[in-house]
Amino acid sequence: MELRIGRMKPGPLNALTDVPGVKVGHATIDNDRHRTGVTVVLPCEDDIFRSKMVAACHVLNGFGKTAGLMQISELGTLEAPIALTNTLNVGLVHDAMVEYMCRQAEEHGYSLTSVNPVVCECNDASLNDIRHRAVGQEEVFAAIASASADFVEGDVGAGKGMTCHDLKGGIGTASRIIELDGERFTLGVLVQSNHGSLRDLRIDGKPVGEDVNRRIREDTPDQGSCIMIVGTDLPVTSRQLGRIIRRCSVGLARLGSYIGHGSGEVMVGFSTANRIPAEEKIFSLRCIHDGQINAAFRAAAECTEEAVLRSMLKAGRVTGYSGKVRRSLSEFIDA
Repeated sequence: MELRIGRMKPGPLNALTDVPGVKVGHATIDNDRHRTGVTVVLPCEDDIFRSKMVAACHVLNGFGKTAGLMQISELGTLEAPIALTNTLNVGLVHDAMVEYMCRQAEEHGYSLTSVNPVVCECNDASLNDIRHRAVGQEEVFAAIASASADFVEGDVGAGKGMTCHDLKGGIGTASRIIELDGERFTLGVLVQSNHGSLRDLRIDGKPVGEDVNRRIREDTPDQGSCIMIVGTDLPVTSRQLGRIIRRCSVGLARLGSYIGHGSGEVMVGFSTANRIPAEEKIFSLRCIHDGQINAAFRAAAECTEEAVLRSMLKAGRVTGYSGKVRRSLSEFIDA
């Protein structure tokens, strides 16, 4: 089947990195004990700490260990790259991101005494020996160094050990073009998919999960988490961005997820259009009229639905350290 979700036009790469300046990098650990890694989203190429971005976050179901959301909720800004990893590696990845930001500050000629890295997670313990916390500073720095606009999806980086709708999950992305008042904007979503039950899976409204389930006999509860990172160059306020990112839940619902008790659905969004200068005491922000926000709502929903499917279709079959096998959706669906 041809993967065409929704009615809006995708960007050139159909990726979060269609938003100008955004890059994504991975470091993957794949050995006898570990199927895990880290994925880093770099929102810009300049110094984000000295020129912060408008940001927002939303926790749809809070069974998760994400770090850094409190300050985004309070201040509505993003001041560091965003990292994704496994549940027990949040602390080590956070430490590495602090070190990275301190070094960046030194290179730019100032001293950093506080910073708010955002580190999100999903639990990959069914495939990865998570207790050993294999992701550290070396992997985080490698992911940052590898960051590019044209990045790999599927079972890579933080997606290596993920399970989605009882099949192989991972990292997926999609983008949509928004035309407004003669201007052209982009909204992109990147997901770390680790949620859902196979019997509930729907693709573009079609209940494919029941048929696949009859063939492989997987039937677990809707649990496990999904991280959704939304980036856009649409000029919006933090309040407007919060409204937009909450529409990612529509994409999850269209795939058949009902957001189970044991799942952590976390959304983090940023806009590259408005930067918050470090030195100016008064500055101006540009934003759309609330009455023109529907296109962004639709874009967030379409991108999320498609990004989750891409994370599954682009992932290969993976066998975990204990012998557990997660099969790829591509084995059952011709995309």
